[in-house]
Amino acid sequence: MDRRLTGRQPTFSSKPPPFNFTRVLILVALIGVGIWIASQVNDPEGKFEPLFLPTPTATRTVDSLVLEGEAYFEAGKIYDPEGKDAIDAYYEVLDRYPENAQARAELARLLTYSSALLSTTEERTERLSLARQEIQLAAELAPDDSTVQAIRALVLDWSSTSSAASQEERQDWLNEAEQAANLAITLDPNNSLALAFYAEVLLDQNQKAQAEENARLAVNQGPELMDTHRVYGTVLESLGEYRYAIEQFEMAAEINPNLTFLYIRIGVIYRALKVYDVALEYFAKAITINQSNGVEDPLPYIAIAKTYSRDGEFFIAAVNGEKAIAINPTNADTYGQLGDIYVRARNYEGALPVLKCAVVGCTAEENEVGGVAVQALELTNFDVAYYYARYASVLAALSRPEQNYCPEALEIQEELKRVYGGDSILMSIVAENEAICFLLDATPAP
Repeated sequence: MDRRLTGRQPTFSSKPPPFNFTRVLILVALIGVGIWIASQVNDPEGKFEPLFLPTPTATRTVDSLVLEGEAYFEAGKIYDPEGKDAIDAYYEVLDRYPENAQARAELARLLTYSSALLSTTEERTERLSLARQEIQLAAELAPDDSTVQAIRALVLDWSSTSSAASQEERQDWLNEAEQAANLAITLDPNNSLALAFYAEVLLDQNQKAQAEENARLAVNQGPELMDTHRVYGTVLESLGEYRYAIEQFEMAAEINPNLTFLYIRIGVIYRALKVYDVALEYFAKAITINQSNGVEDPLPYIAIAKTYSRDGEFFIAAVNGEKAIAINPTNADTYGQLGDIYVRARNYEGALPVLKCAVVGCTAEENEVGGVAVQALELTNFDVAYYYARYASVLAALSRPEQNYCPEALEIQEELKRVYGGDSILMSIVAENEAICFLLDATPAP
């Protein structure tokens, strides 16, 4: 029996109908022609996109990227060489939105602050140079933006106080900082950042009364800003108002509780007041914050080492100095500070190789503490000059007729006299070392 049903109703046939290949080709061709005609009519410039392209990846907005940078800053991760930080986030903003002057200015601010977290003069100098580049671009993009000009004053002022800057650079940068701060205040007299950074410039110009007035006004207008309290604390510290300075730094830390340089500053003030136990608490707090953020920073350990050294606890001071070197074994400045601790402890034999790494450099084989080669510090600031004098003193003190280090000591001292001949403290050390070596030369060999 034939199971197929005929007519206009569905057939339910077990045999499929024949496939009309020609009809399909005609339909496809007609669809293609229709799409082409529509594209020419509605999109004559050829911007019409073909169908069935993959969905484009969502582009992050500038606001979301900026919020990420702010979150890293709030967490205290301004600069983290091992992971992503606030600086990385703002560089990502500028990779996508290079014309954003406000983001570029904020990056310059973070670069400037992060220089306080670096332990060598070379690193700080390079970081401030990057900050100047970014703020210059921001000022070119938005010359009439008050906050951009305020941050420009900050960057230039901190650059002027760098120990690596020449006298001419210091004066030029300080003058430019003053001009930028004045312009920022002219553009917006109520800009709290402008008032605060102007106060910092005035302080570095030794106009302390005017600096205090502007810093106080900045705090009154912008009590919610970490920067205003930090600057006011700095001004009060310079005036010897240590208790009030600590209060301001603590207020800054309440606003941004993860910025370690604030705690180190408070600790340094307590150390100057010889309240060593409280100073150590603040330095330890900085270490705790770094550990929670996965940041290895030698600066708190150096601060702890200096504190114990001043309190006469040389052994634990040396332990912390060695911890700082373990974190950054190529930092010549840390070797100089550890060498000074050894000298204070009268451990001259231990101080000799450590100070050598700082002053003349050392190979990995000569480096008994860090185990790596260290490049010598350039004689560019008083701290380095002090290491030079210490090293010459150790060389002179350890000199004997059978092992005379005096020729090297005298060579180092000639360099000191050439650069710092007018410094009475350093020259008194030089005179003592020369007297020791003169007596040694006058003593007949056994």
